[in-house]
Amino acid sequence: MTSRLSGWKARTIQAAGAVPLQTRLIVSYIFIMLIPVVLLSMYLFNSFYESTIREIVKTNESMLEVEKTNIYNHMETMERTAQLIVSDTAVAEYLQSNRNLEVNELLEYRRNAYDNLLRLQFNNPNLAHIRLFTSNANVKEIWPVFFSESRITGQPWYKQVKESSGTVQWIFGHSDPDLTRDTSVPSMDERGKVSLLREVSFVKGRHEAIVQVDMFFDLFFPKTFSRVQDGQSQMMIVDGSGTVHTLYDTAFFRKLVPSGFLDRLNRNASPGGSFEFTSKGTRYLCVYAQLDRLGAFMLNIVSLEEPFSDIAKTRNNLILAMIGLIALLAVTTYFLLSLILKKLHVLQNSMKRVRQGNFHFDIDIQGGGEVGELAHHFRLMLRKINELIVEAVNKQAATKEAELNSLKNQIDSHFMYNTLENLKMMAEIREQYALSDALTSLGGMMRYNLKWTSDYVRLADEIQHIGNYIAVMNIRYDDKLRLQLEIPPEFWDQKLLKMSLQPIVENAVKHGIRSAGGEDVMVITVKARELDGRMSISVHDDGRGMSLRKLEELRLTMNMEDEAFRHQHSAGELREREGSGIGLRNVNQRVRLYYGREYGLQVTSREGAWTEVVLSLPLLSLTGGG
Repeated sequence: MTSRLSGWKARTIQAAGAVPLQTRLIVSYIFIMLIPVVLLSMYLFNSFYESTIREIVKTNESMLEVEKTNIYNHMETMERTAQLIVSDTAVAEYLQSNRNLEVNELLEYRRNAYDNLLRLQFNNPNLAHIRLFTSNANVKEIWPVFFSESRITGQPWYKQVKESSGTVQWIFGHSDPDLTRDTSVPSMDERGKVSLLREVSFVKGRHEAIVQVDMFFDLFFPKTFSRVQDGQSQMMIVDGSGTVHTLYDTAFFRKLVPSGFLDRLNRNASPGGSFEFTSKGTRYLCVYAQLDRLGAFMLNIVSLEEPFSDIAKTRNNLILAMIGLIALLAVTTYFLLSLILKKLHVLQNSMKRVRQGNFHFDIDIQGGGEVGELAHHFRLMLRKINELIVEAVNKQAATKEAELNSLKNQIDSHFMYNTLENLKMMAEIREQYALSDALTSLGGMMRYNLKWTSDYVRLADEIQHIGNYIAVMNIRYDDKLRLQLEIPPEFWDQKLLKMSLQPIVENAVKHGIRSAGGEDVMVITVKARELDGRMSISVHDDGRGMSLRKLEELRLTMNMEDEAFRHQHSAGELREREGSGIGLRNVNQRVRLYYGREYGLQVTSREGAWTEVVLSLPLLSLTGGG
């Protein structure tokens, strides 16, 4: 009673906890469809995002390249201007004056040196200033070009320029503190500028002056300081000290924290490239290029908020559309599964009846499709089960009978062995040694035939059995049979099917010997050799041979399929045609069954001369493997 309750409880829990197949299929279907959709959407999103980033980088690199070209053109203009100043003879003479000049001399220098410098500035309207600062007390200040060097000794770059030995130095300034500006011109103090500074030394080792050529940021960096902006990007210049130079009053720049991109820029060792960063919750892309001659970097920072928003919106719309499609397909699939699983429930109930031991019923499922085919095979399975039950009962009875026969054969074989031994002893006592040897051979044949512990034997065992057979048959044919062996020692352990050579030798004796009363001796030669990686064993006799027609009939019989052979030859015909190749056919079929169709027997013959049967086997050894 307790076991029944436990079984009922277990079935109840199992039924309650089991999820219906229909529900599981729908859930699996949704997951199988949803996961690829999500992965595909993410892949497309990343692809779109990377493609957009590449396009933005490519566009901004082109902009930076244009700006870089403008900057280097301005630098060449400023360097050329500084070189013309240094090369001007009148300027050199004025800066090297060793006495106070008279008024007329000053007027002469003003018309020459000073006017030359003014023409340089007027010919290059982008230049803000051309100045010469000298420490020569004999040189008078001539506004706005010649100044005393004492005006710049307090500048942070003064010492660096003075010690540069004529090398050009580029200095960034946030303002233009020009003490000599014209009061009629609006103040430009707040305009940043780039200054070219170079020491002038007409005599090696002697400091003469410092040349200063200035250009305002808005002219030196035309695109960076342009007031025409798209609102989604802004160009900037970062000098060697890490100071950012750009339009500070834009709404775009006010959203940025400069440390967010300056740290990344300092960590990047490459002269150009791009990177992404986040500032105040917004993602930005920074495309940069190095201005190596200025010791600065040129940046274009682009907001990714708008491109990212568009891509995310496209991705979300795609996911929503896919989810809606999946939901529609899931509902449709649910109802289709209801129709399909209705037949499966019938099959389920039928299987329960089979489990209970009922095999005699039919399934009420018709039609095609997988379920109909399953029901058809289930009917066949029931039929097969019934047949197997009957066959099992018959086999059980046959097994009992075989056990009795086996016991009887064991008794009979022991009786035969004892009888042969007694006959052998009697023959030896009467000194009939030929008869004793024949009885020994016959006993060996009987033991070989009855001792069937394995389907495989060594070639040496089969040859010994053949020798016993020939010894017995020589009693009948008055020693007209002779067995000749040409088998190398390494092939004695060759593995072959038991009783595969003896039928071939027996066939040679029955159909090859010329006449029982003649004087001719028939030689049966057994050869073994390796051929193309296979074992080839030939049985050759110099007997009667056979005609070409009979040889073809024999080959046809040996290679005929079982169904065709049974259809062509009835049991009575087989008995009447005993010795017509059926033994060779059986050997050939056994070899092919065990080793494959590429192995078997080949028969050749010449009428009145010889017959040869070649057995092809895998090269295997029972003691040493293949």
